Amino acid sequence: MARELTRRRRRLPPISLPALAVGALAFGALAIGALAIGRIAIGRLAIKKARFGSLEVDELTVRKLRVIERPESSARG
Repeated sequence: MARELTRRRRRLPPISLPALAVGALAFGALAIGALAIGRIAIGRLAIKKARFGSLEVDELTVRKLRVIERPESSARG
C-alpha cells in the first residue's frame, strides 16, 4: 500500500517594511560610495600629451610647473 506523504513548506519569515527600507538605504549608500570613488579615480587621470592652438584659463592653481620649449619644426610634426 502506498502512503501519501505530505511535506510542509518552510516559509521564509515575512520581511518587514522597515527592514526592507534599511536594506535599500544600505544598498543605495554603497552605490553612491562606488560612484564617488569612480569619480575620484577618473578625476585623477592626467593628460599625458596634448596640443592646443590656443588656451584660455580663467583661474589656475599649480603646485609644480615645468615648461619645456621645443623647436617649432618638431612641435608641428
